[in-house]
Amino acid sequence: MGAEDPPGGSPHRATRHAVTLIPGDGVGPEICDATVRVLEATGVEFDWDVHQAGEGAIKEFGTPLPSHVLESIRKNRVALKGPITTPVGSGFRSVNVALRQELDLYALVRPVRAYKGARNLRDDLDFVIIRENTEDIYAGIEFEQGTPDAKHLIDEISGLLKKRIRPDSGLSIKPISISGSERIVQFAFDYARNNKRRKVTAVHKANIMKHTDGLFLAVARQVAEKNKDIEFEDRIVDNMC
Repeated sequence: MGAEDPPGGSPHRATRHAVTLIPGDGVGPEICDATVRVLEATGVEFDWDVHQAGEGAIKEFGTPLPSHVLESIRKNRVALKGPITTPVGSGFRSVNVALRQELDLYALVRPVRAYKGARNLRDDLDFVIIRENTEDIYAGIEFEQGTPDAKHLIDEISGLLKKRIRPDSGLSIKPISISGSERIVQFAFDYARNNKRRKVTAVHKANIMKHTDGLFLAVARQVAEKNKDIEFEDRIVDNMC
């Protein structure tokens, strides 16, 4: 305690925050180093629990996402992660996707705003993209071309739907559930309400993918009925580009 601290310690003494720090690879360590300096300059005290993931982790642990990294994140409940390389077309699977699946990080929140003085396509940009992160193609359910599993699935689908899939195809499964759709749409309404936003737009491809995006759209409309204080609309994804 300082000389002027009251008995029991200063009520203003800052709490130290334990944060998992994953520097990443490529430009990741440089970005993380700068970010750490900015955060520490605020005067907030951090205990950085540093762990490697990605290419560096493979060399040391044989996997891009060691179990102790997940254990650290679950313990600290806060993580700062630098960019991590994802090989294109081959190699290990995305660490980002694995983190989303393992920790059920289902809502990606991306604010988009035009700032005065910065070069922008439009000066009135101010919206937030909220994307479901654990279902659809991000479920990461794939079958490599030429494998026995891929051949078996092609045969099963061809038999069930009477539709021909070329035998040299790779396959991805696109699951969309009622429960997953409900929670992401409700998250969007809650975010809009808490941040004084006036409208939620559900973006979909339900005109073509009727049993997946169509399900998402139907659920979104049902959730909207329970949140009538926020305006709701839906748009085909082509019209949002």
